[in-house]
Amino acid sequence: MKIGIANDHHGIELKKRIINYLEERNIEYINYGCDVVDNVDYVDYAINLCKGIQNKDIDYGILVCGTGIGMSIVANKMKGIIAGKVNTPREAILTKEHNMANVITLAEYTENLEEILDNFINTKPSTEERHKRRIEKILKLENN
Repeated sequence: MKIGIANDHHGIELKKRIINYLEERNIEYINYGCDVVDNVDYVDYAINLCKGIQNKDIDYGILVCGTGIGMSIVANKMKGIIAGKVNTPREAILTKEHNMANVITLAEYTENLEEILDNFINTKPSTEERHKRRIEKILKLENN
């Protein structure tokens, strides 16, 4: 498994914590993010990470911006990406299990980071027909 991380200027400190988490667990990652505090456009970083998933350079992505909302909006515009804005450890499970998300987005002030990452990384997508049916409907929207 390889995970991509991208952030804007708001997410630098949280990204450092995420990288530390991944390194402690020997999980491969690619840093698509910003490493300077200068004001940048989060859109560009979200696009780069999502292209990494589309090109199969990474399996999953973690996006960080001030609120996580902007990154989520951008990611969900990209073909094949299902991104969920996660605030709690339980949401990390459900966004992957029920919604089969391949990207989570986080706010720079995210609490319970390790539990959220554990839950997202270790949760398997649901095999229940109702969840698969719903995701198929969502993915068909990309063609509209």
